[in-house]
Amino acid sequence: MAAPSYPPMANPVALINPQFCAPYPVDLIIVRKLLTLSEGNFTVTDVNGNVMFKMKGKLFSLRDRRVLLDAADNPIVSFQQKIWTAHRRWQVLRGDSSDSKDLLFSVKKSSLIQFKTKLDVFLASNTKEDVCDFKIEGSWFERSCAIYAGDSSTIIAQMHRKHTASSILLGKDTFSVTVYPHIDYAFIAALVVILEEINEDRDGSD
Repeated sequence: MAAPSYPPMANPVALINPQFCAPYPVDLIIVRKLLTLSEGNFTVTDVNGNVMFKMKGKLFSLRDRRVLLDAADNPIVSFQQKIWTAHRRWQVLRGDSSDSKDLLFSVKKSSLIQFKTKLDVFLASNTKEDVCDFKIEGSWFERSCAIYAGDSSTIIAQMHRKHTASSILLGKDTFSVTVYPHIDYAFIAALVVILEEINEDRDGSD
């Protein structure tokens, strides 16, 4: 079977840090423990099971912030939710910051009523937000979402479901995300965190 070809990006996407960009595709394995609301219910590993990123903080609330850590517990980005807008918005800031000057990007639903996942991603420099810088589309339920560059058909990362009998018995939901070459995989991991939060929202409100 021929290996998939990856269209070259005009510019590497190093949104968080160039150290998270590889010249080859990177597979992130997302492991969610289904029966716990405690910290540590969301881990990102490589294909060999080595931890790459983990979450600190519980499910979003008005007060709580969540932080994405690397394997050495260094804060990579923090997440905060703005719920007073018509389209609920998630902001992602550098490190453990809650200062708006450290805003990297924000994510919001592209429409209020959605039958399939469709999210728009805006970089902090894109203040007009006429056109998204990235978009996420697909089915979260089937874990078949793709992340695109801008409002285009150029895929930069693709999700795949990984179901095994043992993972179900262990109360874990495991899926993988293939991050295309020269794409910041910490950025992709942060988008998956928000994707999960939007789709697993406990109160179901918008």
